[in-house]
Amino acid sequence: MGGYYWLFPCLLICFLLHTHGSHSLNQTCNSTDLEALLAFSSGLDRKGSRLVGWGPNDAACCSWTGVSCDLGRVVGLDLSNKGLHGGISSAISLLDGLVTLNLSRNSLGGQPPEDLGRLARMRILDLSMNVLSGAFPTSEHGYPAIEVVNVSFNQFKGPHPVFPGATNLMVLDISSNAFSGGINTTALCVAPVKALRFSGNEFTGEIRAGFGRCKMLTELSVDGSGLTGKLPKDLYTISELRRLSLRENQFSGSLGKDLGNLSQLMHIDLSYNMFSGVIPDVFGGLRRLEFLNLATNFLTGTLPASLSSCAMLRVINLRNNSLSGKIAIDFSLLPRLNVLDAGINKLSGPIPRDLMWCTKLRTLNLGRNLLDGEIPESFKHLRSLLILSLAQNGFTNLSSALRVLQHLPKLTSLVLTRSFRGGQTMPMDSISGFKSLQVLVLANCALSGMIQPWLENSKNLRVLDISWNKLSGPIPPWLVSPGFGHLVKLHVLNLSRNNFSGRIPDELSNMSSLEVLNLAHNDLTGFIPSSLTKLTFLSKFDVSYNNLTGDIPTGGQFSTFTKESFVGNAALCFSQNGPCFGKATFEETENDVTDTVSTMPAMTYITAEAGFAFGLLTVCNILFFARAWRAAYFVAVDRFFDMLYVIIRVEVNKLRRKWENKEHP
Repeated sequence: MGGYYWLFPCLLICFLLHTHGSHSLNQTCNSTDLEALLAFSSGLDRKGSRLVGWGPNDAACCSWTGVSCDLGRVVGLDLSNKGLHGGISSAISLLDGLVTLNLSRNSLGGQPPEDLGRLARMRILDLSMNVLSGAFPTSEHGYPAIEVVNVSFNQFKGPHPVFPGATNLMVLDISSNAFSGGINTTALCVAPVKALRFSGNEFTGEIRAGFGRCKMLTELSVDGSGLTGKLPKDLYTISELRRLSLRENQFSGSLGKDLGNLSQLMHIDLSYNMFSGVIPDVFGGLRRLEFLNLATNFLTGTLPASLSSCAMLRVINLRNNSLSGKIAIDFSLLPRLNVLDAGINKLSGPIPRDLMWCTKLRTLNLGRNLLDGEIPESFKHLRSLLILSLAQNGFTNLSSALRVLQHLPKLTSLVLTRSFRGGQTMPMDSISGFKSLQVLVLANCALSGMIQPWLENSKNLRVLDISWNKLSGPIPPWLVSPGFGHLVKLHVLNLSRNNFSGRIPDELSNMSSLEVLNLAHNDLTGFIPSSLTKLTFLSKFDVSYNNLTGDIPTGGQFSTFTKESFVGNAALCFSQNGPCFGKATFEETENDVTDTVSTMPAMTYITAEAGFAFGLLTVCNILFFARAWRAAYFVAVDRFFDMLYVIIRVEVNKLRRKWENKEHP
């Protein structure tokens, strides 16, 4: 019985809550509260009033939807996610016994009533995810008992609210609004605040000193808010800080060694800023660190070896900086690591063999560096790896690499663009295929030979890009024939810039999911099969610069393709008596070829690395983020995606401004 010592008090609490709730439901609420609730309901549109279901003929308002009472007084009002429209009536301030007010996830508009702060007992206020606008009403003595304020995801403007009379305030979430001006650091910590969430606003200027007063602060999030300048030194004195997220601003300067003073930190995100200099080697004191993101800055120097001391690390993202030298981290001390992204840097030397100890590693991106040598045999032990990008390095022995990587049972994305440029034959021996692989990119690796049958076993492929090589021979029948277990799930097939010959297989029309088919710059002959018009999802088709003849099929998606898709085929015609494509002028010098290869078509990069980017986003969202993170996080693999993200951010802000200027019902 000793093991169940906790059972009796739990049952007692449940019994008391049940009897209290039953008592509450049978109460006739205070007449003032009744009138206030009816006035609140009348401020909603008719649909909202019906959804609430309150009525003047029922005086037992303690039994109404969303209402909770104590001794006949309304103490709680929870109408979250009820599809409500309209405004918040000022009559709500008459509910002077109210402790909790939750109107989140509706479509309430206008400005909250000025008297909202007069509710002297209110401890929790949640107005998040509405279309409330204007300045948020505060006063010097308002909200005296408030502990949690959440007004995130609205359209509030003006200076951010402060609560000078709220000595019990612990959580303030004003993220995703249009608050502007500077951050009033000196007015934020009159209470023992534990969480400040200010992300997604329109602040300007620098963060001034003052956060050092927030001795109890455990979370500070000011992402995507337009802030500039250096970080104030007193920020490094908040000894209880566990989460620091300042990404997508314009902070500059170096990261100080005082970062090591924040011994309780579990989450650091300073990505998409303008920090420069070396990463301070101070992580030996951050033993609780789980998440480190310094991507897309101007950081230089080597990887800090003290990261080896952070045994709790799950995510290391140092992508898109100018880090150099060898990867001198002892990965045998990081058994929990899930994501390692150090792509787009200047790292050199071999891949560390001790990565094998990171058996929980799911995403590994070392692309666009100066790494060399062979893929370690020890990679066989990375049995949890889902996504691997080693693009644009200087590795050797592709055959050995594929023989090693085929042992990874969960691998879904493999990007090896321009990683093996030593002039090798397409590997064929001792490779049985990749059964889970969805994205395979072997573009621009100077491969010769033929497409090998082991690819037939990769039946889950969505993207196959082996362009910009020297492969030859016909397109093999098993690639496209239903009778040979063809790759039916392919969305992207890129065989361009090779030496393939023979006819375009008619069976390609059976690949009903195909969206991109690129066969350009080969030695293909014969007709374009008219059956390809059945590919209703085909959005990009390119057979330019081959030796094709006959009429171009009409109908279906072929009506959307431009002449650039067909140029360079001497006897290919639009119709029986229509114009034909003579050999276009296409003369390339050796320098032209080099320049073209170094700036491969954008579509190639998009299709080649889309799987990697999407997979990385999916993994991170599933594993690490409980709140609504912006979709662009970890979306990029190279600078193209960084630029794309900036464009999206600008357009979203424009749309939000237009939305604010509209009249809402």
